[in-house]
Amino acid sequence: MALEETQNGSVVAAAAADKEKQPQTATIQPSSSSEKLNAAGLVANGGTDKSGRNNNKQNDTNTAFLRAARAGDLPKLIEYLETEQVTDINTCNANGLNALHLAAKDGHYEIVQELLKRGANVDNATKKGNTALHIASLAGQKDIIHLLLQYAASVNVQSQNGFTPLYMAAQENHDECVNLLLAKGANPALATEDGFTPLAVAMQQGHDKVVAVLLESDTRGKVRLPALHIAAKKDDVKAATLLLENEHNPDVSSKSGFTPLHIAAHYGNVNVAQLLIEKGADVNFTAKHNITPLHVACKWGKLNMVSLLIKNRARIDSVTRDGLTPLHCAARSGHDQVIELLLEHQADIIAKTKNGLAPLHMAAQGEHVSAARILLVNKSPVDDITIDYLTALHVAAHCGHVKVAKLLLDRNADPNARALNGFTPLHIACRRTESKSFMGCMNIVIYLLQHDASPDIPTVRGETPLHLAARAKQSDIIRILLRNGAYVNAQAREDQTPLHVASRIGNVDIVMLLLQHGAKIDSVTKDNYTPLHIAAKEGQDDVLAILLDNKANMEAVTKKGFTPLHLAAKYGNLKCAQLLLERGAQVDVQGKNGVTPLHVASHYDHQKVALLLLEKGASPYSPAKNGHTPLHIASKKNQIDIANTLLEYKADANAESKTGFTALHLSAQEGHRDMSQMLLESGADPNHAAKNGLTPLHLCAQEDNAEIAKTLLDHNAQIDPSTKTGFTPLHVAAHFGQITMVKFLLENDANIEMKTNIGHTPLHQAAQQGHTLIINLLLKNKANPEAVTNGGQTALSIADKLGYITVVETLKVVTETSITQTVDEKFKIVAPETIHETFMSDSEDEGEDPIMSDQQQYNYMTSDENKQFDDTNITNMSIDPMKDEKYLEKIISSAEKYHTMGSAPRESTPNPLDITVTDNVHITRKPIHVG
Repeated sequence: MALEETQNGSVVAAAAADKEKQPQTATIQPSSSSEKLNAAGLVANGGTDKSGRNNNKQNDTNTAFLRAARAGDLPKLIEYLETEQVTDINTCNANGLNALHLAAKDGHYEIVQELLKRGANVDNATKKGNTALHIASLAGQKDIIHLLLQYAASVNVQSQNGFTPLYMAAQENHDECVNLLLAKGANPALATEDGFTPLAVAMQQGHDKVVAVLLESDTRGKVRLPALHIAAKKDDVKAATLLLENEHNPDVSSKSGFTPLHIAAHYGNVNVAQLLIEKGADVNFTAKHNITPLHVACKWGKLNMVSLLIKNRARIDSVTRDGLTPLHCAARSGHDQVIELLLEHQADIIAKTKNGLAPLHMAAQGEHVSAARILLVNKSPVDDITIDYLTALHVAAHCGHVKVAKLLLDRNADPNARALNGFTPLHIACRRTESKSFMGCMNIVIYLLQHDASPDIPTVRGETPLHLAARAKQSDIIRILLRNGAYVNAQAREDQTPLHVASRIGNVDIVMLLLQHGAKIDSVTKDNYTPLHIAAKEGQDDVLAILLDNKANMEAVTKKGFTPLHLAAKYGNLKCAQLLLERGAQVDVQGKNGVTPLHVASHYDHQKVALLLLEKGASPYSPAKNGHTPLHIASKKNQIDIANTLLEYKADANAESKTGFTALHLSAQEGHRDMSQMLLESGADPNHAAKNGLTPLHLCAQEDNAEIAKTLLDHNAQIDPSTKTGFTPLHVAAHFGQITMVKFLLENDANIEMKTNIGHTPLHQAAQQGHTLIINLLLKNKANPEAVTNGGQTALSIADKLGYITVVETLKVVTETSITQTVDEKFKIVAPETIHETFMSDSEDEGEDPIMSDQQQYNYMTSDENKQFDDTNITNMSIDPMKDEKYLEKIISSAEKYHTMGSAPRESTPNPLDITVTDNVHITRKPIHVG
């Protein structure tokens, strides 16, 4: 391309193709680079008035202005602008060339800079669409290019026929300009209207440096494919030939380990593949995960490429890291002709992956009926199994591929084949829940039953297809199974029936359907759970109503003695509790250890359920086996609202447990200040002594709860109450080393010399336990170090016997009585009374029974099965047989995304991500526990 003068003397910047559109051929005719200019050629646009004199004068001024710009005469140009002889800085001649264009062409940096500073439009174009950047690029003016880009010139602007600045620089072999434009974001893939890219014109003109720069630019994306890989991708034989002259290794690898031949195989580019092979490329080169070019070509169905590779001795049974052969790849993608070609060349039709998947499994997974038929015609075993005993029919059932399933059944596939976990194809088809495959799975169920599939075969955990269909909410499939003789009361492990499963998931239609076909309404699991228990636990009130309508036993108890009402109370299922009570359930029925539904609701802080129970006549003072009332439980758990409701319903704030403890004892011990305050305001006795003599203040001393102790004293609690063995709160605090409570009690005039039944003062207890800080505090408050126990022991002698060196040193200073050693005398450690209560735990209702603590017992019908049979798994060991293939797809797709080359003809290729993760068979397996 050049700047040249037209017949009327105007200067125009245009490509050869601007003059006359070139035909779309591989030959590019560059225009002359010489510029022919004369003085008469710089005629600016302008009109004339009636006399023509004013406009002609202005035209002369504009022409002179353009001459100054072209000549690089900065003072003259500034004079025209500052004297306002030229009012439009963007004035141009008849062909659209302005001062910026002319100065840019001849590299007049200061002129260009001045024009841009004064507001010249950096992207003004000639009539042919060329900007100053086009012209500077054509002329190889690197500094001007840099300056224009600093003023935000559009780097990818295209002229009338699609020429870019990069194209012009490439045509004229300005490699430094090409580099600069690329660095500033020029797109090497933008082509002219005739489809030619900068790389194409550079190669046509033999500009090797520019070719190298452009090819190198293709390695700057995220994937960084080497130049030879790019040429292989575009099937650019000429570029590949040029590169191979400098790079003698045709097997140069990308970071991911793929060679140019792998790339050519992916796109089916036979021409460049032939060149690579002729130059010594290894047809059996193994990339990462041992993927060969033949694997790639077979996966993408490139028949000619497969043929070329086989002719050049590609190993037909090469395997990837996970055991995939080329036949596996072709079968998974359904490329029939490739499969036939591979089989003609003796590909192993029963080759197995590491998981044991044969090509037939892959065809079934991909829903490729004709591919499966070809394999079967060529003697592929129809019931070939994986390491987990999965057949192709299992795979087809899992994916909902009806036509493949029908083909396999017509070829006598075993409809009752059992996988390692006991699943048959019917189990798998019955538990699919996705709408996209539901109809397919229902048809597969019908086909399987028509081919004598048994509806009652259990898995290793005892589930029949009916159990799985119930859990998947497949009412139509359940209806089909029942019509075909499925046993409605089949029991899985733990003796669960389909009705138990349907009651848990809350599907009323399925519950009704099962009951209509004779399901036992009060069937029990191993732990005596009826469907009504499960519905109450799960809050399935609609199901619960149906079961009650059908005379389900409301008073049935689990093995641990709980009714459905207990479970509704535990899980806060208000509607279920209402229904049960409306139908006559006993409101104060006692379960294990005498716990009522109100105890349970109080324990789990379900206030609405508790209020309902109280409104229905539940006793707020009904004691459990240990004597705890609901108020005891609420007080210990700090359930304020529940406790308040119970007190409003006249719960006794001083009710005792079997060992004499009140709700205030429990709240004081746990440190619940607000709860203790509320109990005291409701009449709780702060001096109530348990059977062992412990008062709430003793328990505060034990736990160092000084704030609650203050609340107790504010309500007239005695400061020095004694237990049965004579321990006061100060003894207890000293014994347990609770210095905050010791300070508090002393500040409130606790008796520091009070003795227990065996004569121990608080100082004796502190010495016995080795609490030096407590001892110092007691001594500071005038504790008597000479006080002796009933056995004649001082605090010092006790500390000495027990070996507390620091305590001995502390007491020696203040004790006059000498230490006497008695041979073989044994000192008996004494301790204050403590609370010994059995409390309702979170699993109290069923002890350690997992079904009540939401563990394995019937959860194995839910999330565990989801893990085993989700969208991508057929059994339970996470192995993806297609991960090698997907790894290749990832690499190729990245190359596709970041390295689209416009000069190559656009090829309609499959989307590299057309096989999603959920479309692949994952084999998963848990350990089998035997015996």
